[in-house]
This record gives sequence, structure tokens and C-alpha cells, in this order.
Amino acid sequence: MIVDARAEAWARLQVAGLAPRALFDLLRAFGSAQGVLDATPAQRRRHVQPESAALLDGPPEPARLEAALAWLREPGHDLIAWDDPGYPRALLEITDPPPVFYAQGRRELLATPAFAIVGSRNATPQGCEDAEAFAAALSAAGFTIVSGLALGIDAAAHRGGLRHAASSIAVIGTGPDRIYPARNRDLAHKLAANGLVISEFAPGTPPLKQNFPRRNRLVSGLSRGVLVVEATLSSGSLITARLAAEQGRDVFALPGSIHSPFSKGGHRLIRDGAKLVETAQDILDELLVVTAAAPRAAASRSRDIIDSNARAVFTALGHDPADVDTLAARTGLDVSTVIAALTALELEREVASLPGGRWQRISVRA
Repeated sequence: MIVDARAEAWARLQVAGLAPRALFDLLRAFGSAQGVLDATPAQRRRHVQPESAALLDGPPEPARLEAALAWLREPGHDLIAWDDPGYPRALLEITDPPPVFYAQGRRELLATPAFAIVGSRNATPQGCEDAEAFAAALSAAGFTIVSGLALGIDAAAHRGGLRHAASSIAVIGTGPDRIYPARNRDLAHKLAANGLVISEFAPGTPPLKQNFPRRNRLVSGLSRGVLVVEATLSSGSLITARLAAEQGRDVFALPGSIHSPFSKGGHRLIRDGAKLVETAQDILDELLVVTAAAPRAAASRSRDIIDSNARAVFTALGHDPADVDTLAARTGLDVSTVIAALTALELEREVASLPGGRWQRISVRA
């Protein structure tokens, strides 16, 4: 693809390394990215500190600029900047929105309602199942799931989001041409094909430790709320939750065992005012989202049309995940009848399928 002059000008500014505040002052003075580049060094020094202006006195580092332009030439690769009509309005509400970021995939997802799910990289199998189930239910309700492409909870959240059209956005802490960790390469490719991968770091940027906490402000900033699933007291997920609260976003936490270190972070958030949730419907109710399961009067009417087999299966499911064979044994129904009942319940957004052929409630029936 041909990189137009506007995108190249923004790429030149981005690789120069100006702080957002200085870049904003220059843009206000000169009107556009190209205008900033066309200004003389003396003109730029009238608006920003000399050390900031000096970053533009010479040409950008050739290798860094060529890496950015080469990435942008690839099909489906975009650069989104402050002056772009598609720049997400949600990010303009935070105190330090990135002047420019790189995007690969369905950029229209930046205009959809979004919700973040984050948590431990070393999550338990149950935590990953919970994250994927919540993400799938929220995606089915129309929320694009945002997370950071880390191992554990992040990856599970992305998988859940990808199960429905609202899909998922990964905010990464490397350049858009780097996948970290490498174990999530296949997941990143699925996100680029059916969701969206974005980065505020120039192509070629390696996985630097300081960049991952920084990207967390974008995970929360893009979202209407953040759910923390399994986090230790030292987890970076607590940084995301703190940033979300500072940005005026809702913070939710899934409780866990008092004996598990992975529950400590969520329990602290709840003590500090985060909303305790047990089902995806708790989040939808808090966000005042009208879905197939709300308002409650409509939900009550929809329950009346679910047949007796579905009621029996829902009751047998209880509050812990179970597979089809287990439900058949509990209800005395044959497997095909149980599958039909689960399908009806899933259409009513009463249950969600989990990895390994198991099912879980996502709402509370009267």
C-alpha cells in the first residue's frame, strides 16, 4: 500500500519521540503534522522548550522511520492520529491520549462500546474459564472486549470476545510488528483478522518493561468499565483498575477464595469500592445496558417460553460449570435433549459455553 503524506508526517513526528504535551503545543501552533515539520527550528522554539524542539532539528533516525513506513505499507495496517475522524472519542476523554497509534484489523471496533477484562498472567484454569465466559457474554451483549494480550486472563478474555461479532481489541506494549509473548502469536493473528490490535509504540519497539504499565491507561481508557479476574496484590491489573477509576470508568472485581493469592487483588479492589460481580448480567445491569435479559420484566416473559427441559437443565447446572454428560445424569434426560435445552438457554443468554465442552450460568433465574 502507498503511505500518504499525512501518515508519513505523523510517523516522522512519532519516531522523533516528542512528549504528547509538546507535540500538542506544536500542532496547535502550526495546524497539522506536516505544518510542524515544515516550520523552522526557530519557529518551533517559540512554542516548546528547546530540548523538545531539538528532537525535530534533524531528520529522524532512518531505520526507525523506515520500519514504521514499511509496516504501514502492508495491507490492513493503519496509523490513527489526533486529527483522524476515526480517532476513538473515549481516548480523548483521558488526560494523556496518545497522539498517534498503529492499528491492524477492524478499526471500526474503536467506535463501539467496549469493556476491559484483565487479570493475572499466571491465572488458574478456573480463572481463565471465568474470564472467557464473562467476555463471551459481554461480547454477545454488544461490548467489544479490551485487554492486553498477556498470558492468562488477558488471553482468555480475548478468546471469549472473539466468539461474537463485537469481538476484541488487544492493546499491546510493543511495536505493532512484535508479538509478546510469542505463545500468543496465533491469538494475535486471530485478533488482527477478526478483531483489532493497536499499539502506541513505533514498529520495531521491543518488549520493554516500562511500556506495559503505560499501555494499561489505553486498555481502561477505551472501555466503559474494567473487570479484574484473579490478581495478586502486585499485579499490573491493579494499575489498570486504578487508572480506570481516575478516568471515571467503572471498576468491577470477581471475588474468590480467601485462601488464594489470586483473590487478594480483587478483594482489595472491592474493599476500596470496586463493584463485586458474580455474573455478566451484574455488569450489564450496572452499566444500564438493555439486552435480551433486561429489563427484568422482559426477561421474566422470555423465561415463560423456555420449555420444561430447559428449566430442568438450568436447575441441574447449578452455580458451577458442568459438561453435557453430567447434566444428562443429573436430569435423567438423553444427551441430545440436554444439548437442545442448552442451545435454547444460550439463545436466551442464560448460559454460556466454556472450553472443554462445559457450560456455565450467566444470569440468575427466578
